[in-house]
Parts: sequence; structure tokens; C-alpha cells
Amino acid sequence: MPQSFQSISFTASSVPEAQAAYKELVRLYGDVSLDDADVIVALGGDGFMLQTLHATMNSGKRVYGMNRGSVGFLMNEYRTSGLIERIAASVENKFHPLRMITQDIEGNSHSALAINEVSLFRQSYQAAKLRVEVDGTVRLEELICDGLMVATPVGSTAYNLSAHGPILPLEAPLLAMTPVSAFRPRRWRGALLSEKAAVDIHVLEPEKRPVNAVADNVEAKTVLNVRIEQSRDTTARILSDPDRSWSDRILAEQFAT
Repeated sequence: MPQSFQSISFTASSVPEAQAAYKELVRLYGDVSLDDADVIVALGGDGFMLQTLHATMNSGKRVYGMNRGSVGFLMNEYRTSGLIERIAASVENKFHPLRMITQDIEGNSHSALAINEVSLFRQSYQAAKLRVEVDGTVRLEELICDGLMVATPVGSTAYNLSAHGPILPLEAPLLAMTPVSAFRPRRWRGALLSEKAAVDIHVLEPEKRPVNAVADNVEAKTVLNVRIEQSRDTTARILSDPDRSWSDRILAEQFAT
């Protein structure tokens, strides 16, 4: 379905390439404030795209990214010509992020959203020791590892993939639970969970083996417990060119050599 919109707001990361692109596109197409825009064009890399999506969740605004960064997996190709037509022909994907709720060693609670993944990491030279529950049932009484993450399909090609986790099609109603350098159980390589699953991770021996938890780029230090579940009342909206949709990009990653 063609995208209907009236106004565009441009936003850019601080890198020189993105700033130069911002000035050129504003000159060509004009610019309105973020509050008044129907579509936001984000210029930068994947990190900046994640920042923009976080800032626009539940606003109803759609984000169309163009790559002025390094990797640009989440971005469309940068071109100055035909931008109005490209946005009108783009494909929209809506998705719900994960919500991370933590309790730290001092009794403080923290909450953050993750578009890519929620991850736990050892904080010292000693491996983390974790107990893992899924929907109230203990699935791993003791996991000794450098870290553990729960990734969305959007994030399955990011850190999850580098940790040898599975790539999930964008439409799959699944989450990937992937360990980082698991020591025990030695044969455990992760699990696929329903997107509706509630995951509770308990840090064992927290003073001896401190652990931090991260939702995208928001970190909670020295956590005792972490709950991870889909935030179904929160929605992000992203636009991609039809010849390079997110679904196509994720499928291509599964056949990359």
C-alpha cells in the first residue's frame, strides 16, 4: 500500500557525512519540526537509526533511514533524488520492542526498552552464574557463561548473530535466547522462544560474580534479577524501500557466504 504523508523532518547523526547530507536534503525538500512531521528521515548508521526509533516509539511517526554511517543494515541506500517517490513507495514494518526490568544489588529498579536485544554480561574476571526461567518454569538451574541475551527478529542479525545465534525472519513470532561463551552446560547453544514468553534471569552469587544488563544502549549495573518480555503496548514504525525490505535483508543474511 502506498505511504500517505504530508511532511518530512530530517534528523542526522553528528558524523560529517550525515551532517552534509542533512544540509543538502533540507535544501532540496525543506524541513518541518519533528513534532509536525508525518515521516522522519534519519541520516546516519544503525546506531543512529536505533536512537531515532526509540525517540519515536508510540508517536505514530514513521522512520525512513538512509545510510550515512558504516554498516547500515537497518538503513536504505542514500540518494538525494526522488526521495518523495521513494517514501511513497516504501514498505512499512511495525514491531514491538522488548522491555527489560531489573533489580540491582542496592534494591533499585530500572526499566528500558530494546529494539535489538536485552543482554547480560559478566562484570569481572569471573564468569556469570545465572538461573533462567521461562514463563515461571526453571529451564536452566545454573548457566555459567560470559553472558546471555534475548534478541528480537530485528536484532537477530546484530550481536545475536556474532554470538552464533539464529537469524529470525522478521515475521517470525519468536525470540532468540543465545549464550555468550557458555561453559556449563557445555552442549547448550540457546533456545527459540515465543515472542509472548516472559523470561526471568536470576544472578547467582552476585557479589562474587557481578553482572550488568543492557537493553540496546541502556545499561543497569550489578543486577540481581532481570525480567524480559515484549512490550505489546509500544510500537515502532520503520519504512524500507520495496527492493530492499527488512524481510529481504534478513533472508539474504541466512544465505550469506
